[in-house]
Amino acid sequence: MLAAMPLPPTTTPPGDETPVRGRDDACPGALRLHPADDGSLARIRVPGGLLTARQAEALGRVSEELGDGRLDITSRGNAQVRGLAAGCGAELAARLRAAGLLPSDRHDRVRNIVASPLSGLDGRGHADVVAWVRELDAALCDDSPTGPEGRGELSALSSLSGRFLFALDDGRGDVAALGADVTLIATADGGAVLRCGGPLPGPGVSPPSGATHPDTAARRARRTDGSDPLGRGAEANTGGAGAASLATNGSMAGGAGLRVRGEDAPRAAALAAVEFLTRVRESGTRAWRVRELPAEHAVTTGGLAARLAGAGIEAVPVEHTPAPASAAPPAPGSVPGPNGRHALSIALPLGRVSAAQWRLLTTLASRGGADELRMTPWRGVVLPGFAPDDAPGALSELAGAGLVTTPDSPWLGVGACTGRPGCAKSLADVRADAARMVADVTRGRAAGTGRVVAGVAGAADTPDTAGASANTAGAVADPAGTVADTAGTVVDPAGTVVDPARRDADSGHVDTGHVVVGGSPPWPVSGTTSGGGRAGPEPLPVYVSGCERRCGHPGGRWVDALAIGDTGYRVTVRGAGGDTPETDSVDVTAEQLAGAVAAARGTT
Repeated sequence: MLAAMPLPPTTTPPGDETPVRGRDDACPGALRLHPADDGSLARIRVPGGLLTARQAEALGRVSEELGDGRLDITSRGNAQVRGLAAGCGAELAARLRAAGLLPSDRHDRVRNIVASPLSGLDGRGHADVVAWVRELDAALCDDSPTGPEGRGELSALSSLSGRFLFALDDGRGDVAALGADVTLIATADGGAVLRCGGPLPGPGVSPPSGATHPDTAARRARRTDGSDPLGRGAEANTGGAGAASLATNGSMAGGAGLRVRGEDAPRAAALAAVEFLTRVRESGTRAWRVRELPAEHAVTTGGLAARLAGAGIEAVPVEHTPAPASAAPPAPGSVPGPNGRHALSIALPLGRVSAAQWRLLTTLASRGGADELRMTPWRGVVLPGFAPDDAPGALSELAGAGLVTTPDSPWLGVGACTGRPGCAKSLADVRADAARMVADVTRGRAAGTGRVVAGVAGAADTPDTAGASANTAGAVADPAGTVADTAGTVVDPAGTVVDPARRDADSGHVDTGHVVVGGSPPWPVSGTTSGGGRAGPEPLPVYVSGCERRCGHPGGRWVDALAIGDTGYRVTVRGAGGDTPETDSVDVTAEQLAGAVAAARGTT
């Protein structure tokens, strides 16, 4: 099996080029519905993707009784209901409040938090960040007009854009790779590194000579009690002033961060968002994301350290935060944990479930013992708490319902926008055509040839490997867009982080975050062995788009399957540099799409 490797976010404005926002963003929420061709659309924020079984059941009833019966999981682990009738907004809101899914009307759209979905379940990572999710969500919804230690400042957070994103990483590196606006990364000593803006640099990046790294500070001196959770020396006794004096005035976008205590981490993340809003006001712009701030008004290590110091939070600057060792999202299958229980990781084809599939997921969430369901930024679901003997049977039920439970599924690595009938701009029913494409690959495997059955002449005769269907996350919004966190779909065969600047599949609005489902790369690709072992480059993610906006497409290099009519597609490989084509395009029918895509995925 090929290892899951994330792709870096792309489409970040070069140099000082930043989007000019002439208005507030128009991301949908639970209270602000978005009109689409198939009815209104509601996006329900679920911080960390964490749902109790009761909340999951309430979501299913909302979808069945008010919407079209299906649920989309978005690129930020939120839930999306489509096909809502006009005038149902009040009932929808009342149901969500009763289920605890709408704790504050004013903060409906700002509760955008992604978290490591296997945190606390598999023995990896340095902390269980579920508690951080709860505390940060409470801070975001804090309306206290005044309060000690800077708490009164948090009331400003209701003015955050609906696409501003927080990421809470338990140290494994999965959500740290998503390019969130504010990122917390748990460290082995019980602390956290706080970053503001952009993805981390690649693994193995060492601090430059002279950098004030917490480990270095720890070796220099200790507090009188012999311990310092910040790894700071004697200057720790100066309180917040020490942190400020150590800080530089450089932008945090280049990988710099601040080391904080674990117990302070959620409040520090909330105050980082307050610092961003301050910089927005000073700049006179309407920036929605940290990376959109003009360079002269960027969030700096020194400015943020001073704000934290004023709130009684000690912080130590860390220059060039090394990326965690692995950024792979959960692969489909059973995940053993240190307590003898297993979690089930499931991917959803194109990020969508039917009413029956969702009922099965919620039933299993209750049966597993944890009474919990976690939606992931890769458009999947994690069900914790299964006994080892019960996990195989549950996975069999899920596979029988059409969900992805193994890392060799041909759905992995395949994505698509909303398409017809939900999007008026789409030229084709791209989801149906993507399903046909995957079915062609499946038939080829069943025939034992490893060849796509309905391919075009010259399609690659390559070994049988598989990748994923999901979505992407954490990105720079498109200057012309308005809706973030779409339920379009992309799944990178290797857990790729996709394009930060894409538009919503059904509205032409921006999708600010997409990430891809992990697991083996999908489809036969030259450079891989029949057993899935690495023999060459990773296969490319595939995205099927209904129009030239290509809403939700992945970043890095990817295969672009663009609808050019009711039954035709133009297939090409696009590169990370400005999404420019790297190969000549080939025009094919929908029936020939699988073969053309298989050939393109072998392009290196």
